[in-house]
Amino acid sequence: MTIMSKQFLIFSDLDGTLLDHNTYSFGAAKTALKTIKLRNIPLIFSSSKTRPEIEIHRDHTDNHGPFISENGGGIYVPADYGLDSFKYDTDMNNYKVIVLGTKYKKLVEVLNSIRNETGIKLKSFSDMKISEISEYTGLDPELAKLSKMREFDEPFIVFGNNIEVQYIKEEIIRRGFNYTQGTIYHHIMGKNDKGKAINILLKIFKKKFPDLTTVGLGDSLNDLPMLEVVDIPILVQKTDGRYDQRIRLDNLIYADGIGPVGWNQSILKILGMED
Repeated sequence: MTIMSKQFLIFSDLDGTLLDHNTYSFGAAKTALKTIKLRNIPLIFSSSKTRPEIEIHRDHTDNHGPFISENGGGIYVPADYGLDSFKYDTDMNNYKVIVLGTKYKKLVEVLNSIRNETGIKLKSFSDMKISEISEYTGLDPELAKLSKMREFDEPFIVFGNNIEVQYIKEEIIRRGFNYTQGTIYHHIMGKNDKGKAINILLKIFKKKFPDLTTVGLGDSLNDLPMLEVVDIPILVQKTDGRYDQRIRLDNLIYADGIGPVGWNQSILKILGMED
């Protein structure tokens, strides 16, 4: 990996950001992705997706860098990536893995306990068949299967009003866990988030490359911790052309475009290019 004199380090959400919300295509961002590749700029996926899901998108985009899974639950650094030595928890599938999240089984137990005690109707991934996940998300069955291979984060749907959603959120936090919301699902997780994971990974990068400018791109509430810690936070538009109003930062850049269209435009602008 070669670092240029003006070095960016880009962190990006996937669903609804680099990937189109409906088609899961990154086609509208190909120009920026190619430019990033040519300039040897590390692009780090930071997603609520599982490790196997992210690996599919890394293959499709020819991305070989580290990545962050399940809303900051796990940091995966390829063993041959060339970064200086750092402390990690385990070796797995040629990755050095830093574990920040709570075990999945525990998250499911806590969420089931909240459901039983409150009587609020909800359905989580552990309850869903692959066909149901495919129906809710629009993922094909194979990708839906990979989305159930969870380690650190349990997505769920609440069949109720905003008051009931707020009550579920409060119960999750009261019991010592974190709540967030992505493009489609609510999430229960441990004390991890994307921002914590990025800060850890940034320290590792800065051992070797001390002068980095960080960029973060997202579209939903679960991206807020990421956008808070980067130098250049970028919010892309939702499918209706609006921005997530819960994300408010003084230095926030509003991308001119939905999902990967806004992603592409913003990256090219930062890199001093015109689309």
